Amino acid sequence: MAQTYEFYRDRADEAAAKAKEATLDNVRDRELRSEKTWRALANQAQRVATDRAKAEEERAAKRAAEALAQE
Repeated sequence: MAQTYEFYRDRADEAAAKAKEATLDNVRDRELRSEKTWRALANQAQRVATDRAKAEEERAAKRAAEALAQE
């Protein structure tokens, strides 16, 4: 199952909250690294979804053009 932008964003937000609450430097650093990774994954998921939607629109336009050409 593909994860969504919202899933990754929520994990990043959780990591940011944990980093803010952390009293130990190593824990804060770990959570900040985690947040950075989750945000990168969220951005990638958003780009993939955008690219898929654009590709689907292009395929639909191509099918419509081919249908008109056959008429």
